[in-house]
Amino acid sequence: MHPTKPAQKPSTARATLSRIALALALICTQISPNSAFAQTAETSEQEIQQVITLFEQGKNAYGKGDFQKAIRDYTQVIAIDPNDAATYYSRGNSYAALKDYSSAIRDYTQAIAINPNDAKAYYNRGTSYAALKDYSSAIRDYTQAIAINPNDAKAYYNRGYSYAALKDYSSAIRDYTQAIAIDPNYAKAYGNRGSIYNGLKDYSSAIRDQTQAIAINPNDALAYYNRGLSYNGLKDYSSAIRDYTQAIAIDPNYADAYNNRASCFALKNDFRSATRDARKACSLGECKALEVLGKNGWLRD
Repeated sequence: MHPTKPAQKPSTARATLSRIALALALICTQISPNSAFAQTAETSEQEIQQVITLFEQGKNAYGKGDFQKAIRDYTQVIAIDPNDAATYYSRGNSYAALKDYSSAIRDYTQAIAINPNDAKAYYNRGTSYAALKDYSSAIRDYTQAIAINPNDAKAYYNRGYSYAALKDYSSAIRDYTQAIAIDPNYAKAYGNRGSIYNGLKDYSSAIRDQTQAIAINPNDALAYYNRGLSYNGLKDYSSAIRDYTQAIAIDPNYADAYNNRASCFALKNDFRSATRDARKACSLGECKALEVLGKNGWLRD
């Protein structure tokens, strides 16, 4: 499973332009009396209105999926007010949506320089590092996000994912466990912890986690598939077949589920069913079981 997507911090022109609002005696709540922008006498009311309009346009463009336009609008805001963390953060989100993670990281870094206590900026920068497979940097950012907001289940989940990518499975299990402690209905955290247990051949723990993931989300084909792997590891092929069957019912094009179910049928000497599944898996791009059946003379028409 992939890490959780970047956080979307609610942002409005009013919040973004709190310093500007002070200069014009507009109503606002979170302001800095010493703001450089607010103290800039040369700033005209027309420029301030332009910033408000541009930021709103950027926000609306982002909401419609027009990320390039959002970037253009936020860039114009930054040209007028280069000291607003929320605009860099929002432009970073737009770059991340376009998978331009290097640019996203630069903007999140600038947002953090202006506001070092922004947990979401650390979180989103960590997610961009993870997308670039720089998991060590991702872990540092998630750790900082957790230090600021220790009740962020998603930050623990994503840090767990990064630890798992570095094969630090004990740390990954701890983080998934903490994510679950904060959010007991976090199906993906159960699923990922179960996958690690499965890789460590702790099949009983893996089955418990995947079962919990299924209880929370009964339409999770991957959880059924992974529980099937665990039953397979315990040589409980009948239970494995039931889980692969359920995964296929949810996702009829699940090639790996057909492939593994074929293997289980073969282990139960049901070569006709194995042949049927192996051919279906191969038609979907996974031909391992079909090759094994053919090599051993187990194919049946």
